[in-house]
Amino acid sequence: MNVRRNILFRHLGLILLSLIMIYPVIWWVGASLKSNQEMSLPGLFPASPLWSNFKDGWYAIPGHSFTDFYLNNLQLELGILITTVLSCSLVAFGFARLDFPLRNFWFSILMLTLMLPGQVTIIPQYTLFHSLGWVNTYLPFIVPHSLAGGSGGAFFVFLLVQFIRGIPRELDESAKIDGCSWFGIYWRIVIPLTKPALVTVFIYCFLWNWDDFFGHLLYINSVDKYTVGLALRMFNDSQSVQEWGQLLAMGLVSVIPSAIIFFLAQKHFVEGIATSGIKG
Repeated sequence: MNVRRNILFRHLGLILLSLIMIYPVIWWVGASLKSNQEMSLPGLFPASPLWSNFKDGWYAIPGHSFTDFYLNNLQLELGILITTVLSCSLVAFGFARLDFPLRNFWFSILMLTLMLPGQVTIIPQYTLFHSLGWVNTYLPFIVPHSLAGGSGGAFFVFLLVQFIRGIPRELDESAKIDGCSWFGIYWRIVIPLTKPALVTVFIYCFLWNWDDFFGHLLYINSVDKYTVGLALRMFNDSQSVQEWGQLLAMGLVSVIPSAIIFFLAQKHFVEGIATSGIKG
C-alpha cells in the first residue's frame, strides 16, 4: 500500500512539474489567438479565438509569404546538415582509427576550441567572408560546416570519436583482409554502425542552426534570402501598429519543425547520447 502511495505521489509531482514547464507554451498558444485588445486581459485563452492570426501573419510581409522564408530556411538547413554529418564523421573517423603524426596534439587543439567564445571570432570571420564576397549568401554557414567547423563542429567530432572508438577494431581488420580501403571501412562499416550518434548530430545541428538569429542577421541582408527568424523580426515596425497575435502565431509555427524533428528522432537521440558517453 505504501509503495502504491509513493508511486501515486511521484506521478502527481511529475505531472505538476510538467504543467509548470509547459505553461509558457500553453500561454503562447492562447496568446496567438488573441487580438491586441485582449493581450492585457487575464485568462489563457480568448473568448473568441482569432484563427485568422495565422493566415494574416503568414502573408503579413509585403511581397512575401512565410512559405518563402521557410523554403530559405530549409535550403540553408539542408546544406548545413549534409556537410556537417559528412565532414564531422570523416574527421572523427580519422582521429579514432588512423595513426598519423601529432594525432593526440591536434585532437587536443580541437577540444580547446570548445572553450573559445564565439564572440571572439565574429569580427575576423566577418572580415574574411566579406573579403571573399560571401556576405548576403549562405556560404558563410555552409562552407565552415563542410570543414567540420561552424557551430558545434568540435563537439560533434568529439561525440563521434567516442562512439567510433567503441566499435571493435576486428571489423576493420576483417575488412582489410577482404581488400577494403580505409574509406571503404569508413563508408561501409563505420557509418552504418554510428547511426545513433549521427542522428544525435543531425538533431543538434538542426536545432542550433534553425534557431540561429544572430548569424543570419549578420550575413544575410536581402529580404529574398531571409530565414524565418529574420522574417519574425520584420513584425517589429515602429511605423505601424504591432500585431502581437500574428507575431506569436508565426513564432509558434516557426518552432513546429524543431518539435517534429526532435520527437520523431527522440529514440535515436537518447541512444546516441547514452552510448557515446559510455564507450571509448
